[in-house]
Amino acid sequence: MKDNILYLDGTTGISGDMIVAALIDLGADRAALESALNSIPADGFETKISRVVKNGIDACDFDVILDDEHENYDHDMAYLFGDSIPAESGQTHSHEHHHSHHEHRHGHDHEHHHDHYHGAGHHHEESHSHAHGHEHRHLAEIMEIINQCDMTDGAKEIAHRTFRILAEAEAEAHDATPETVGFHEAGAIDSIVDIIAAAVCLDSLAPAKVCVPVLYEGRGTVRCQHGVLPVPVPAVVNIVRKHGLPLHIADYRGEYVTPTGAAFAAAVATDFSLPERFRILRTGTGAGKRAYTVPGMLRAMLIETVSGDEEEKIFRLETNIDDSTGEEFAYVMDRLLDAGARDVHYHPIYMKKNRPAYQLNVICMASDVSRLEEIIFRETSTIGIRRIAMERTVLRREIHTVETSLGPADVKVVDLGEGRRAYPEYRTAAAIASEKGLPLREVMRRIESEAAELFR
Repeated sequence: MKDNILYLDGTTGISGDMIVAALIDLGADRAALESALNSIPADGFETKISRVVKNGIDACDFDVILDDEHENYDHDMAYLFGDSIPAESGQTHSHEHHHSHHEHRHGHDHEHHHDHYHGAGHHHEESHSHAHGHEHRHLAEIMEIINQCDMTDGAKEIAHRTFRILAEAEAEAHDATPETVGFHEAGAIDSIVDIIAAAVCLDSLAPAKVCVPVLYEGRGTVRCQHGVLPVPVPAVVNIVRKHGLPLHIADYRGEYVTPTGAAFAAAVATDFSLPERFRILRTGTGAGKRAYTVPGMLRAMLIETVSGDEEEKIFRLETNIDDSTGEEFAYVMDRLLDAGARDVHYHPIYMKKNRPAYQLNVICMASDVSRLEEIIFRETSTIGIRRIAMERTVLRREIHTVETSLGPADVKVVDLGEGRRAYPEYRTAAAIASEKGLPLREVMRRIESEAAELFR
């Protein structure tokens, strides 16, 4: 089966606006995005979608333009880096050329203002000429903003999950709880808009999987509401560590991975390894705003696996467990199968000192290894998994729905070279047996016999 995979190429960083722009460029539903942006119950911003050229590369740009009251100078290189500005970075936007075509603006010209809570123990950094006030929101308030937006339940869940990850990371950094931590930069309206927009775009694309092989981060320091912090900032470190995101520290200065970008990647990533072979269906490029020698751009690709040698290569994951119950094994088996395992089984063994135990075996494709290992570590007591690459011979097979005397039934049709053989699909047969009040064995036999006449 060919399932579309969204590949987020983070080799030059990742941030909220870059994600949105890349997904728009990839073909996200602009009408759904417009509807969501129109419904955000907040003030002080407008959005613009346009084209820019960074280092000669044409890219989409998603810009949340803040009014003077809400401005946070997130793209002001002098404020962010001060004396530690990368000498090679040049002037902000001076190397970018903005096109006037394909431009969209969405304004929020409300005349009222919402008052927001300030997190306990937080204060503004005022050592720079850009000292200014910020709205400080808590998680519950941001969740309510998301709930009021015109977006699908799936998009809301992505946005909720992203902010929960951010809240946990900020809480850990500031010795607070996710419910009480006061968001600063992540709670600013531009970050909220970025996450809502990214969630809507991803939901409209609806990929079967999201692959994030690696995020490239810079080095040095960056200024934020808490003062000057090392790169990667604590929130990014906490997100990467907790959610197992692959991180590479590159040999260039600057903050390339923002907390918003890392949180979204952690919220949506299902895989950290690309298929061995794949076909690129569409691409999108999202431009960042900060001016570095290495341009901040996020490439998004919609890909599909290509049938070939990789279909004959599988992995077996195995581990010995001596302190789990049968119910726990049944639960983890269901979790693994739901997550893409091709087969799961376990059998009794005897370990050192004749200690009884079970060996858990999981058969899977290479692209599913990381996700399935994560489930095994989380749901069992094991501290190690053996990973074995194997080759196999696979007959071509297809799923067909056929009409039988018992009604429509799904069968797996296998090509034997000199003929074909049909096998009843268990789920269909079980549903028919339950509906007709017949023994499952009889239903399976009748479906196989009648399907055999069709696929000789």
